[in-house]
Amino acid sequence: MKLSVIIVNYNVEHFLEQCIDSALIASENVSTEIIVVDNNSVDGSLQMMAEKFPDITLIANKDNVGFSKANNQGIRISKGEYILLLNPDTIVEADTFSKTVAFMDSHPEAGGLGVKMLDGKGRFLPESKRGLPTPQAAFYKMFGFSKIFPKSKKFASYHQGHLSNDETHEVEILAGAFMLMRKTTLDKVGLLDEDFFMYGEDIDLSYRIILGGYKNYYFPETRIIHYKGESTKKNTVNYVYVFYNAMVIFAKKHYSKENAKLFSLLINAAIILRAFVSVVASFFRRMFEPAIDFVLINSALIFTSQYWAEIIFGENQKYPDLFLYLFIPLIVAFWQTVIYYAGGYSKPIKVFRILLGQITGVMMALVVYSLLPESYRFSRAIILIGAFMSPIIMIVWRYLAYLVGFKSFKFGSENIKRIAVVGSDDEVTRVLSLMSKTNIDTAHASKILKDGDSKAQNKDLVLGSVFQLEEIVRIHKIDELIFCAKDFGAAQIIDMMTSLKLPNMEYKIAPSESMFIIGSNSINTSSDIYFVEINAINKDSNKRFKRLFDFVVSLILIVLYPIMFWIYKKPFGAIKNLVVTFLGMRTFVGFDKLDSLQLPNLKPSILHPSDMAIDKSNNKEIEKLNLAYARSYKVSVDFFLITKSLKLLGS
Repeated sequence: MKLSVIIVNYNVEHFLEQCIDSALIASENVSTEIIVVDNNSVDGSLQMMAEKFPDITLIANKDNVGFSKANNQGIRISKGEYILLLNPDTIVEADTFSKTVAFMDSHPEAGGLGVKMLDGKGRFLPESKRGLPTPQAAFYKMFGFSKIFPKSKKFASYHQGHLSNDETHEVEILAGAFMLMRKTTLDKVGLLDEDFFMYGEDIDLSYRIILGGYKNYYFPETRIIHYKGESTKKNTVNYVYVFYNAMVIFAKKHYSKENAKLFSLLINAAIILRAFVSVVASFFRRMFEPAIDFVLINSALIFTSQYWAEIIFGENQKYPDLFLYLFIPLIVAFWQTVIYYAGGYSKPIKVFRILLGQITGVMMALVVYSLLPESYRFSRAIILIGAFMSPIIMIVWRYLAYLVGFKSFKFGSENIKRIAVVGSDDEVTRVLSLMSKTNIDTAHASKILKDGDSKAQNKDLVLGSVFQLEEIVRIHKIDELIFCAKDFGAAQIIDMMTSLKLPNMEYKIAPSESMFIIGSNSINTSSDIYFVEINAINKDSNKRFKRLFDFVVSLILIVLYPIMFWIYKKPFGAIKNLVVTFLGMRTFVGFDKLDSLQLPNLKPSILHPSDMAIDKSNNKEIEKLNLAYARSYKVSVDFFLITKSLKLLGS
């Protein structure tokens, strides 16, 4: 056996399937075994492996044992002369295995090898070649010097920025996403250090390979796509902590006591800084528009109130501070909340949504106002003036922002995404049929057929070269390209992605004979996956109203709890569930956990569609109920399930 490929999987079923498909193609010219180690996935990965790859060796762990330990499990049973650690969210070219193994055969001093990695948009990933994370290199990376001087040997040493991306180099650190090593090298230097649960283990092993007298190489003559970050979210505080804590473990293991202390100090400073920046940035992104609205509308109303008071009550008269600085802000905040649930903060901006929310909010505010004691009914006129001013202020400042260049404040209907599917007529037709069963609008989707396709008509767009593809994209204003994997190899897809050089283009790949389409817009975000028939619950409007429904119903049930105590099977569990739902930590209705079905993510739930099943042991029936709930979701469905299963709210 020449090559053993070890793939550790954790809840990335669709990426795993695509990865294995590409690895099997790359194995045709190299004697290869593939070993998949699953870390207790709950997304259907095990069933997919049993159905589609029954001949591939599978280790199914009962717990998530971590990346290092899982890889070691695979390495220990491997038979290959070379060991390749391969991430499940990767696609390799057809010649990747043959080229890399040939390089290792001709370079006996090589202990490890990495390749050129591209993200889901065809952009080079700098971690393809890395230097040792010394305290100095880490400092320059953490505080932005590497971005300011990306080609500097000194300041960009963490990612070896001074080395060409297109030439073979000796490097210090290999990336764990694709890490090819000699079995004899591992026998000498040892396997992955299991003190590293996730992250840092590739750095540690790469360094030990060098300490063992071998060399590590960066080899760009073959490429892989790495949908970086599918198992973890790169922009979370938890990721920052786990990643940098791995660096501390490395420092304590390999550096002197003094350097390890310095490194740990830098790392802890980075954790605090990144966590703070992450929280602030997230809050700012969410609250930027509402905060500007709140300040502008409040200021305008307080300013107007001063003049209105003089008109109504006489010179030097004014409204009480209670009205100006408590009632008005509360009213404005209430209006903004109603506008949010009416879709007034969605993109692109829709004026009628803002007006609808404002009118609804004013009517509700006037009803509440009429119920207040007379001493607190300061001015109905100010409420009506504010109702008129509020949408004008919201619309005007957004329009001005758009005029000066902030394109996110675009007005109009939903953006029409122009999609083109590239491949043979049969496969393109199949993919478009799949897409029509999702919430993706295929009315403006185009076919781009392979040159020589026998079914191509005169009116069809035919792909003769990458240059022609670029012309088609430009002329037809295409926003997204979907490549049919059945018709193009990974190398061809990568060639097209990198040759187009279109920074705003989105790319996806449709695996053959699969019910999903995969892609990635950013290395810092989870990839987009188009699933058949289960997108309705993911719509922004449904998410908003589901949360509003949870909030209102949980509040009502909390208030009524003393008189409904006897209804619940577990009354103390019910009050606990109602409180956590009110706080947004749970939702009333969610999915049953089934390995056979990939469903959108929802918060932990109290009730499930299966509560209405006749036979709760019948997984097929439960699966149908889950699909129906996801595909045809409405708030009324949640209300129906709660009324029918009220006694189960304490479960």
